[in-house]
Amino acid sequence: MSERPIDDFLIDNLRCPITLSRLKKDGDFLVAEVGGMKYPIRNGIPVMLPEEAQLPEGVESLEEFRKRFGRR
Repeated sequence: MSERPIDDFLIDNLRCPITLSRLKKDGDFLVAEVGGMKYPIRNGIPVMLPEEAQLPEGVESLEEFRKRFGRR
């Protein structure tokens, strides 16, 4: 659970490291606009590591996500 608020400027400037898409805050996660990867927010700090993120429904692995949504 996020205990400290995240600055809107930070959210506006962060991007998904796989799709490079913008992120939107959804509870204790930042969700990528493309693909829906969910990056956790821990103690007010976004954890932008794909290995720590939650995959969207219907995607079984990080490799599958990269193939489907990664920038080429």
